[in-house]
Formats: sequence, C-alpha cells, structure tokens
Amino acid sequence: MSKRYNESLGNVHSSVATENKTGWKKILAFIGPAYLVSVGYMDPGNWATDIAGGSAFGYKLIWVLFASNLIALLLQSLSARLGIVRGLDLAQASKITYPRFVNFCLYILAQIAIIACDLAEIIGMAIGLNLLFNLPLIWGVSLTITDTLLMLFLMNKGMRKLEAFIVSMIFIVGLSFLIEMFIVTPDVKEVALGFIPRNLTGNALYIAIGIIGATVMPHNLYLHSSLVQTRQITRTEAGLKTAIKFNLFDTVIALNLAFLVNAAILILAASAFFRNGYFHIAEIQDAYKLLEHIFGRTAPVLFAIALIAAGQSSTITGTLAGQIIMEGHINLRVEPWLRRLLTRVLAIVPAMFTIIYSGEEGLGNLIILSQVVLSLQLGFAVIPLIHFTSDKKKMGNFAISLKVKIVAWASAIIIVGLNAKLVYEQINSWAAASPSTAFWMYMAVIPVVIGIALLLLYVFFRPLLFKHADVPTYIPHGIAGEIDSLEAIDYHTIGVSIDFSKNDTNSIRHAIMQGGKKATYLLIHVVETAGARYYGEQAMDHETQSDVDNLDQYVAALHKLGYKAEAKIGYGTAATAIATIVKSQKIDFIVMGSHGHKALKDLIFGTTVNKVRHMVNIPVLVVKAQ
Repeated sequence: MSKRYNESLGNVHSSVATENKTGWKKILAFIGPAYLVSVGYMDPGNWATDIAGGSAFGYKLIWVLFASNLIALLLQSLSARLGIVRGLDLAQASKITYPRFVNFCLYILAQIAIIACDLAEIIGMAIGLNLLFNLPLIWGVSLTITDTLLMLFLMNKGMRKLEAFIVSMIFIVGLSFLIEMFIVTPDVKEVALGFIPRNLTGNALYIAIGIIGATVMPHNLYLHSSLVQTRQITRTEAGLKTAIKFNLFDTVIALNLAFLVNAAILILAASAFFRNGYFHIAEIQDAYKLLEHIFGRTAPVLFAIALIAAGQSSTITGTLAGQIIMEGHINLRVEPWLRRLLTRVLAIVPAMFTIIYSGEEGLGNLIILSQVVLSLQLGFAVIPLIHFTSDKKKMGNFAISLKVKIVAWASAIIIVGLNAKLVYEQINSWAAASPSTAFWMYMAVIPVVIGIALLLLYVFFRPLLFKHADVPTYIPHGIAGEIDSLEAIDYHTIGVSIDFSKNDTNSIRHAIMQGGKKATYLLIHVVETAGARYYGEQAMDHETQSDVDNLDQYVAALHKLGYKAEAKIGYGTAATAIATIVKSQKIDFIVMGSHGHKALKDLIFGTTVNKVRHMVNIPVLVVKAQ
C-alpha cells in the first residue's frame, strides 16, 4: 500500500516562507512555533502549582521547576525534530505505528489532558475577571466560552497574526512579573539554594508532580511537532539541518523565558507568603488578596492582568493541539470552532460543579489536580516520541545520538517513576480512609490503573518488538484510485439558487457552462420571512410577491437568450427548502452562490451551502462572490 499523509494543520501548513532570507530575517522567519508552545508553560495551571509550592515550601522546589524546564527543552526539541524531518506530527506518527484501538486509547488520554489543561485556563480566566472587575466566578466561567470566537478570528487571519497575538500576551505576563519582582525583593541567597535537589514525599511530591505536569505538558509535544511544519523549508539534508538549528534557537529562547516567568511566580509566592508566615496559600485568590495587603494595589492588579493574558493565550494553543490529536490519532476532522466549543464545554462542567458544591475555595485544588492529570498522561506522549526520533531507518542521519537517547529515556523514567509513586501513595491513602472507599477503589480504581499500566507497557514495547512494522495508514480522504476513462455527463435539470445579489449572474453563467442549451434550468429562491415560515405557499406578503416578480424576470431573460428556464419558490429554512425542491423536481446538478463571508460572518451566514451539501445526493457547485 502506498503511503500518504494529510498535512498537519492543513490550513496553515507551509504558510510561512523561510527561503531566500539571511541573518536576522532568517532567524525571525523561524521564530514563533516555540512561543505558541511556551504559553502552555505559563498558564494558570502553572500559577496554581507554583504558588502552592512557593507558599508551602519557600524556595525549596525551584530545582523541580528547573529540572522540569530542562526536560521540557529536550522533549520539545525532539518534537520539533520529528515534525521537521518526517513531516509528521506526533499523533500521525503514532497512527502508523500502533493499531487503531491503541490509537483510540491514546486519543482519549490526550483529550483528557487537553480538557484538564483547559480546565485550569477557565478557572484562571474566571479568577482574573473576578479579581479585576468583581465579576462572580460562575459568570466568569460562563464567559470563557466566548473565546472560541477570538480563536476563529485569529486562525482566519493567518499563522503570523496568531503568533503575534500570543507573543504580545507573553510580553504582558513577563512584564507584569518583572515589575512584581522589584516590589517583593526576594532573598537572592535563598533563591540560589533552591536549585539544590531535595527528597520529595507527601504533599511536596504531589505539588512537585503538579509542577512537572504543568511544565512538561503532553499536548505541547503534539503541538510543536505540527507547528514547525508551518514553515516552508527545502527538504534536502542541508535544508533540514538549517530548520532544526533555527527551531532549536526558537525553543531554547521561548522555553527559558517561560522558565523565568514560572520561577518568578514561585519566588513571588515564597517571598510574599512563606517568608511572612503564610504557609498554605494554594489559592490564586488568596495570593491576590495578600499581595494587596502586603504591597499595596499595584502588585495585585498586575497579577490579575497577567493571569487573564496567560489564560487567554493558552486557550488558543489548546485548541490547535486538540485539532492535531483528533486528526492524527482517529482521522476525525471537524471545524476548529466546534472542536474548541466541545473542549470548552467539557471543561466548564467540572468547573461549575466545583463552584456550586465546593465554593471558590475548591477551585485552587481543582487546578492542581488538573496539572497532576497532565503529568500522569505524559508517558503516553514521551515514550512514543523517543522511539520515533531514535529510529534510524525513518529519521536517517537526523536520528538522535546515543547520549541524547540516554538522557531522554532517563527523563521518561523519572516522569513515569514519580507518577507511579504518586499513584501508589494515593491508593494507599484511599485504602486507609474507610472500608467503603477501599471497596470502590478495588472495584473501580485499581482495574483502571492496571489497564493504563498495561497500555503504557504496550506503547513502550511494540516499537522494539515490531521494529519498522508500520500498521496500515488510514486516511480520511482515502487513496487515489485508478482512472480508466472519463466520459462526459449530460445534466437534464440543473438547479440554481438565487438570492438577488450581484452573485446571481455568476451562478447562472456557471450553470449554463454545465448544461448548455440542452438542460432545463430551475431557478430557486427561498422566502425566509416569518409569514413564509408559518404559512408556506399561502404566504403572499410584500416581500414574497417581490421575490416572485424578480425571479420571473430572470426566467424571461434566459428564455430570450434561448435557454429553457423555470422559477421555483421555496418557503421557510433555506437549506431544507432547497433540498426538498431538489428531490421533488429530480434535479441532477445544483449551483449555489457563496456569500464570501469571513470569520464571524462565516460562522453565522455561511452554513446554507454546507447544509444543502449534506442533505442532497447530487453534485453541488459552489460559486464564490466576486
């Protein structure tokens, strides 16, 4: 079977030119993908874990943050290498390596991780709006659903505009914390001692794993392997080497900036709270109030502004990652706005449930839990990534070296080992809680844990035991079939949708090109007034009569030119009425005019063509307005 792959993020694939550029222009052409990835490293989930770690343990967990950043740098560079060399994102590479059922399981786990990430962004945005404008959290959570429209607008404007928006949000976050660092004046010596590793147990281990999950985010590995493909590169050894080099610059700069922001949050919490005796400030709201109490109004306002900026930028990259894993793992392609809406709704439900039943104080714990969930899913993204970039047959001279492979596997072992330790400790604590809890744990939790562990082992061993044995590639559009002959098709009845716009002439012209003077042309207009919806054909209000007269003028004009034409009026909803006429009049080809709307107007107006296309079983020609 020949192999063919869909382009990852097809609407922006290879949309940014990098050739024929030198010096700073060359570097700037490649700058961008890692910045979109880096926002995931400084989202509200990071804020919650960093504040919890800094307030409870002072500067002692900075080393965890630093180690997480080093692991993130390694894994993100591997992700970029995979996308550049093989032209596949991580989900697509998994699809051709593992069976369909395993890919479905990997998709579900990755989707849970994205929902967990989105949950933190929802809560962070709602808290930011509450702190700045005193908006109730329940309303703030509800309002976050509207960012779907912002994402749709930015994607429609192109990759560079999207990257510019993200970078501006990062600038706001970074500047806010830079100013706050001067306000809180941290202890430099204690900060330096925080880079020394210490043993982790109990609550420190839980928060440390939350920091790892918030820093090394699984969906960012999928995202980076796709975003690097937005750059046009020469697919020669020299071209690939150049792309890897410049993307490494991009990754190192962007992720180190993200580390500085995360370190600033942890240092802020340690300096403002731990040093002043507030050891249990895990809530973002409490951090805001204490900042105001200790340092005045400026620091908390900057804090809230940065929180909103971080949440807004992270939500966009989460949408892109969701699109990548859905298309890559299970070949399901839906509109980005719909994908965003589904993810957001799935994340809003637990947030609202927590606010209603646990109050505002439960949100901080929910954010940290979401980051632990991210960490638990990491192994399912990291292990395949290391396998794919180590494969000399697929990667050629760009396969990672033995030294890099050792460090990468060591990182994977640390991540999986810490997660296993956390799960073991958590199960033991549940078992000791009460007999009823222990019963449900043994009946429900332990079987799920065993199943996930077996899946992780399969993901690890399959590429080793079945090296280079790719499974068949399933492609949404199929493989091109053999063309034996092409015979002309004679259309007898051609429908033309009419809306009395300047596009009507163009639509009629294209219809005539299909049928000539042999076909009969049925000009269709749908009256959508309230009266037409209710009374149907009995409606004869002023607008309906005017439409009938206008349609008759078109028919008379076609008759004069020697074409056979008839008028047909539909009533009610446009798509349904057109589909009904197509079936009743036995139309075998239809021409429809497109409004040519963009962004929000496309969402509101541009659905009739798509609805008709799915409701009829004949060819549909869409003519765009000129």
